[in-house]
Amino acid sequence: MNAAFRKLLWLPAATVLLAGVAMAQTGAIEGDVKGEDGQMMPKGDCKKAQGACLKIERTDIKGNYQTATDKKGHFFHAGLPLGSYNVTLEVDGKVKDVIKGVRTRLGDPIPVNFNLAAQKARQMAMQKRAEAAASGGQTQLTKEESREMSAEQRAQMEKAMKERAAAMQKNKALNDAFNLGMEALKGKNFDGAVEQFAKASEMDAKQHVIWAQLAEAYMGQATVKTGADQTTVQTKGLEAYNKAIELKPDDAAYHNNYALALVKAKKIDEAKVELTKAADLDKPNAGRYFYNLGAVLVNTGQTEAAGEVFKKAIEADPNYADAQYQYGIYLLSKATTTADGKVTPPPGTSEAFQKYLELKPDGPFAESAKGMLQTLTATVSTEYKNPSPAPKKGVKKK
Repeated sequence: MNAAFRKLLWLPAATVLLAGVAMAQTGAIEGDVKGEDGQMMPKGDCKKAQGACLKIERTDIKGNYQTATDKKGHFFHAGLPLGSYNVTLEVDGKVKDVIKGVRTRLGDPIPVNFNLAAQKARQMAMQKRAEAAASGGQTQLTKEESREMSAEQRAQMEKAMKERAAAMQKNKALNDAFNLGMEALKGKNFDGAVEQFAKASEMDAKQHVIWAQLAEAYMGQATVKTGADQTTVQTKGLEAYNKAIELKPDDAAYHNNYALALVKAKKIDEAKVELTKAADLDKPNAGRYFYNLGAVLVNTGQTEAAGEVFKKAIEADPNYADAQYQYGIYLLSKATTTADGKVTPPPGTSEAFQKYLELKPDGPFAESAKGMLQTLTATVSTEYKNPSPAPKKGVKKK
C-alpha cells in the first residue's frame, strides 16, 4: 500500500473527527466580583489561594473547573458543557459565597456576579430583624417576611430567632439571680447572696462580675463562721476572686479586693503581691490600695507589715493625708526615750504629722496629730517623786 493510498484511507476518519468537534455544544460563565468594601476585587490566583478564585462544579454529571478574577475584578470561563453548575467564590482560600443552579447556554455567557458588600449588608439586616423579632417573643416569621426570602434564608432566620429567644429567657433568669444576690449582699444576708450568685455563675461562667460578687458574699459569710468552717468558706471566696481575675486580669479593684481577702486569710505575702498589681494597673489610685491594706493590717495587729504598706502608700501618693498620719503613728510606736527624758522618734515622724495637718488642717485626725507633735517636743521628767510622801513630824508646843 503506497503512501498516497494510506492518506486517502485516513481522510474519512479525520472528517468524522472534525465533525464531532464541530457538534460539541458548550457555554460560558462570566461576572464581576466586588469585595466587602464595595470595590472590585484585584487579580486573583487560584493556585496560590490569593485573591478571588471562582470554582465551577457541575451538578448533573461530574465536572470541575476554576478561574480567577483579572485586575479589574472580572472573570470569564468558556468551554463549559451545557448543564447545571454551582459557582463558589473563594477569597484567599476561604469560601465567601455560593450561587447554585447556574445553567449554561449556547451563545452569550451566563452572568454570575458576586457582591460581598451587599451580602454583608443583607446578613446584618437579617440578624437585626431576627434580634428584634426574638426580643418581642416572636419565634416564627410572618407571611410577608417569609415571601421575601429563599428557603435557606428562612431556615437561617428562624433558627436565629429561636436561639435569640432562648438567650433572652436565659438572660432574664441570669439577671434575676444576680439582682437578688446584690439585694441579699446589701442586706448582709450572705447565705442568700452566695446561693443567688452561685446560681448565676452556673448560668454563665464567663461573667467576671458574677464571680467577683460571689467572692464578696463568701468572704462576708466567713465572718460569721469559726475554725475549719471559716477557713473552708474563705477558700471558696479566694477561688471566686481568682476566677474573676482570670476573666478580667486588668481590673485593679479585683486585685485590691482579693488582697484584702488574702489578709483576712492571713496570707500577707500573697496580699502584697496583689496590692502591687492593683497599684501598677491603676497608678493614680495606688496610694489608696496600699492604705486599704495597711488599715486591715493594723486592725489585725500586724503593725510592722502595716508600717511598710503605709510607707508605700505615701511613696505612691505623697498627698494622701490619712496615709501620712498612719505612717506617723507607726513611726511613733518605735520611738525611744533618752536618759534625760527626751522622746526620740525615728526620722520622718514629725514630718508625717506636719504633712497631715498641712493637707487636712480640719481632718478627723487633726487634733491627734497636734497632740503627737507636742509629745515629740516635750521632755519626760526622770526625777523620782514618791506619790505618797510620809507626813513631817511637827514640834509639839509646849
